[in-house]
Amino acid sequence: MKKDIDVILLAAGYSTRLYPLTKNFPKPLLEVGGKPVITNIVEKLEPIKEINKVYVVTNNRYCNHFVRWKDNLKTKLDIKIINDGTLHEEDKLGAIGDINLVLSSENINSDVLIIAGDNLFSSSLNPVYDYFKEKNENVIVIVELPTLEQAKKHGVVDLDRDSKIISLIEKPENPKSKLIAHVVYLLKKKSINKIKLYLNEGNNPDAPGYFLQWLYKKDTIYGVKIGGKYFDIGTPETLEKARKEFISSSS
Repeated sequence: MKKDIDVILLAAGYSTRLYPLTKNFPKPLLEVGGKPVITNIVEKLEPIKEINKVYVVTNNRYCNHFVRWKDNLKTKLDIKIINDGTLHEEDKLGAIGDINLVLSSENINSDVLIIAGDNLFSSSLNPVYDYFKEKNENVIVIVELPTLEQAKKHGVVDLDRDSKIISLIEKPENPKSKLIAHVVYLLKKKSINKIKLYLNEGNNPDAPGYFLQWLYKKDTIYGVKIGGKYFDIGTPETLEKARKEFISSSS
């Protein structure tokens, strides 16, 4: 089988809202359901046979933790840890800057699946990947949050009847919808290659949703809603909630 998609797992944030827990320990390696959050993501990737390589992009403060995690991980996937060289929140490249670093340093020339390393979800990725192959266009995962207040912290989307993105606003003050772009993006090569242009224009290098907000006006993006449990682990409260409610896929 042709291996024609690469994966980038975003794990270079400094998670200041979880200090002191994450002062010297990366959020994606915090355990939920008896295993690190990022291990759950890797398990969701394993059924996708077309994956060429998985790149975990982190920072200089947390890099050794991820190297140890990888060394102890049982998986058939080819995983590489990328250190973005930063040590502090003030120096960070931002998620989009980190994606650009991986694309350029690894000479990636394929479609790319991007996932936030701190997002926990119970649904399979297989139907999403199948939809991506069927449409042959960009596809992102959509989640419906319980309240509009929660949506303020995310990229809020609007879809047309064909499930195409017709509006995407990152972190709006007054969201009009509870539908948000979960950071699971399947992006075609032609679109992911526009990241350099996006950054050269001086756009925000931080939250990945800002790139989508720019991209949907240029390229087609479909949204796929998923069910199951979903947690964006950003605060001690959401971490505690996830630990109470999330049942790991292998339990």
